[in-house]
Amino acid sequence: MRPPSFWHQPPSLATTLLTPLAGAVRLQGQRRLKKPASHVAVPVLCCGNITVGGTGKTPLTLHLARHLQANGYNPHILTKGYGGRSKQQRLILPSDDPIDCGDETILLARQAPTWRGKNRVDSAQSAIAHGADCLILDDGLQDPSLYKDVSILVIDGPAGLGNGLILPAGPLRETLDSALSRIQAAVMIGKDRHHLSKHFPSHIPLFKAEFSPGPEIRDLVGKQCIAFSGIGRPEKFFTMLKEMGVTVIRTLSFPDHHLYTQRDLHRLSQLASLPGVTLVTTEKDAVKLPQEFIKNIKIITVDLLWHDDTSASCIIDQLFPKTL
Repeated sequence: MRPPSFWHQPPSLATTLLTPLAGAVRLQGQRRLKKPASHVAVPVLCCGNITVGGTGKTPLTLHLARHLQANGYNPHILTKGYGGRSKQQRLILPSDDPIDCGDETILLARQAPTWRGKNRVDSAQSAIAHGADCLILDDGLQDPSLYKDVSILVIDGPAGLGNGLILPAGPLRETLDSALSRIQAAVMIGKDRHHLSKHFPSHIPLFKAEFSPGPEIRDLVGKQCIAFSGIGRPEKFFTMLKEMGVTVIRTLSFPDHHLYTQRDLHRLSQLASLPGVTLVTTEKDAVKLPQEFIKNIKIITVDLLWHDDTSASCIIDQLFPKTL
């Protein structure tokens, strides 16, 4: 489902009517966070957020996993696998069906051993038994079950925190002040259009980054493209393409974690057959598309480009302060 428009608008009748329910959600969250956390034998790094929808948690998780691997570590990733229909707790293979385990889970499994399941403590113990020397949680900032050595708050700079209200009156899982009491660092992706930086105390480092497309985008220079995507905020992908000089003549937005139907594929195939047009999508969308269909489109990978090249190392230094 798409988020309601009033989440990003000034207070209205809708938010007023939903305020009592939002208060109940906030109270429930506060009670949950008081539960004791289980410690495990290896360091745990959490990439989380406080808003519903995509902020860049998964790209950050992938980026930090690569950084850890490059420094000789064996990180395993823990995820609940949002969007997957299977409830089985297990190690995910890159060849698994994204319909069962979730689209982002497949991307994670392509980078590092990835454990999907509701019980993060069980997943952590399984990962350690299979050789993990550190763990990365993709999401989980509001889950107190597993102790985190380092918690990172990921913020979408252009989107900000919406109307600043708790679900369902707004997009927040918890308030910013609540999260600031438990995190060790924050990463803001994109321009800080809502001036959120001023809310961060000096003892919490705020790293800044932008999404950077992979080298395959060079092939799109001089071509007319139709871009489609079903991520948290598809407009981020479309804007990135345009800022890189790609001629985007049309865009199609789908809900986050959208499973493409035969009707969708037929419509997209018709667009792909237009003379002189290239169909473009994200890597996250591509994992849910048939192989035959993928042959006719261009897939754009994304990584993080830090404003300060030492940012990733600074985050890892918090996880392994005595060895890096």
